[in-house]
Amino acid sequence: MTGGRARLTFLGTGTSQGVPIIGCKCEVCRSKDERDKRFRASAFVEYEGLSILVDAGPDFRMQMLRLGISHLDAILLTHNHKDHTGGLDDVRSLNYVDRRAAEIYCERNVLEDLIREYPYVFKFPKYPGAPEWMLHVIDERPFILRKDTADKELVWVHDIGYHYRLPDGSLIPTARSLDDMIDEAPKAVAADVSLQSAKGAWAPCASRPIRENVRPGALPPAANDGELSSGLSEPDDRFETAEPSATEVTIIPIRGLHDKLPVLGFRFGDIAYITDMSTLPESEFAKLEGLKHLTLNTVGYNRHHSHFSLQETLDLADRIRAEHTWLTHLSHSFPVHEVFDKELERMCSEQHIHSIVRPAYDGLVIE
Repeated sequence: MTGGRARLTFLGTGTSQGVPIIGCKCEVCRSKDERDKRFRASAFVEYEGLSILVDAGPDFRMQMLRLGISHLDAILLTHNHKDHTGGLDDVRSLNYVDRRAAEIYCERNVLEDLIREYPYVFKFPKYPGAPEWMLHVIDERPFILRKDTADKELVWVHDIGYHYRLPDGSLIPTARSLDDMIDEAPKAVAADVSLQSAKGAWAPCASRPIRENVRPGALPPAANDGELSSGLSEPDDRFETAEPSATEVTIIPIRGLHDKLPVLGFRFGDIAYITDMSTLPESEFAKLEGLKHLTLNTVGYNRHHSHFSLQETLDLADRIRAEHTWLTHLSHSFPVHEVFDKELERMCSEQHIHSIVRPAYDGLVIE
């Protein structure tokens, strides 16, 4: 299914250095307003029963702890820069809590970089305690994401590493070669999806209020590494593991360029998340019709080789005409949040922009 209700939480809305920047004494970096404290860009999406993370940068651990997130059905990567992939080692905690390998969806070039940057994850036999990943290769075509109902429960074997438990109770190693860790994500259709064929499924859902606050969530307790009498260690029973279901959704990737680097944004129902782009090809605009919420990146007022300028985002917002357009990947070159918010309101009024354009901030929830 391509439609359905989605809710997106901004986990990070800052540039590759975050805000405040180390050593900077500008007004924004010294601001006491929590909305001016920005982790690296990332988003958490709840979509038709699935928990989806977009990008796992260096702040991944703190972002998960801040919202008390202890379960992910999928991690979608927009591209291969470190501020979007630098936190992937920390999925080890979720492997233990969730008893599942992390399902990572990315393009082929991103996968190749992950193999170079995290060689210990792909070394066989696997090093005990290395992150457990299952990688799915995607491109700009729509693909199906589903809650995995297969028997893939992870079991920790002391001093040896993770194994999968089979229905008969026996254990097998999680991966013995690179081929065991890589899969082609199922495509939604054989041919490219046009807006005309998917319009009904992409229709905006019923209006719901925007909640501008961080949703409360208790931090999970520390894991118990104690050995069991069988010689195996298993996750503590205090952790809650999501029940599997047959839920599946179709994700619509949005192709763009980050300078000359091909990158992806993603559409979830009537929410589209785009970051780290400087060019949006004409072919992609049909995928962005009928949005309730659009997220666009901008790092400053002036033209930038790899990001949209502020004026470019306003021009895109006016053309795409989502009800709300949220700006992310913001740098300290913009004024403090309160001032920037008013400035955007004035600019949109003067230019007659057909969208409500506002700066996003860490913890903002849109739905």
